[in-house]
Amino acid sequence: MSETLAQIWAPTLHAGQFSADRVGALLLTETKAQQSGPPCLFDGLSPHEYEAVVAKGQRRVLDRGSMVFSQGAEHDGIYVIETGRIRVYYTAPSGREVTLAYWHPGNFVGGPEVFGGGHHIWSGVAVTNSSVLYLPGHALRSLVTQIPALAIGIIDGLSFKGKCYSAMAQMLGTRSITERLAHLLLHLADLYGVPNDNGIAIAAAFTHSDLAHMTGATRQWITTSLKRLGDQGVVAIKRPGIVIRRRDVLAKIRDGEVKV
Repeated sequence: MSETLAQIWAPTLHAGQFSADRVGALLLTETKAQQSGPPCLFDGLSPHEYEAVVAKGQRRVLDRGSMVFSQGAEHDGIYVIETGRIRVYYTAPSGREVTLAYWHPGNFVGGPEVFGGGHHIWSGVAVTNSSVLYLPGHALRSLVTQIPALAIGIIDGLSFKGKCYSAMAQMLGTRSITERLAHLLLHLADLYGVPNDNGIAIAAAFTHSDLAHMTGATRQWITTSLKRLGDQGVVAIKRPGIVIRRRDVLAKIRDGEVKV
C-alpha cells in the first residue's frame, strides 16, 4: 500500500505541487491573512518524510454529501484534504446549523484532538466530490515524534483554526447580519470572482441556505436581503450564482458606513 499510495498522491498532495493555485479556506473573519488559509500541512516535509506520512494513511474518496466525521462521534484521527471542499459545521440542539469554515486542499480537518480521544464537537461533510488522506491518531502521534516539520504543521494548523473560530465568534457578536453578508460576498468575490461585463461573477455554487449558515441568518432573510441589494443595483442574481455589481457599496455596507 505505502509505495503505491505515495506515488498516487505525490503529484497532488505534496505542497510544492499544488500550493500555487490552492484556494485556502472560506471562513468568516476580518483578518486578510486568515482569509488565505493556513500553510499546507505538508510544507517543509522532504520527499522521504512525505512518503513516510502517506504510508501510514488511508485514502478515502468521498461523494458530494458524504460525511467525513459527525458531531458526537469519537475522535480517531485527522483527514488531510487532497481534492474538493469540506464544510465543517456545528448543529445546535434545535437543529439549526452554523458553518465554521469551508476547507480546501492542503488543510486538515478532524481536530482539535488530532491524536484521538474525546468526541467531535462539530461535523464535516464533503460539499463537492472530494478525496482525503485519513491519518489515524495513533499513527499521527508516532509520526510527529519522528518528523518535526509535520509536528510544526499540525501546531500551525490548530493555531490557525483557533484564531479563525475566535474571529468568527467576534464577528457574530459585534457585526450586524447585513454587515456580515456584505463581508461574505466580498470574500467570495476575492476567492471565486470572475470579471465580466456586468461586474464580478462568483464562480462557485452557494445556495441561500449556505450563505445563511455562514452568516448566522435564516435562509428567508438572505433571500430578502439579496433581493433588496439587487433592487439597489449592488448585486445581480443570475444563474448559476451572484454577480457583484457595486463592490464599493458592499465595502461601505460591510464597514457600517451605509445602511440597507
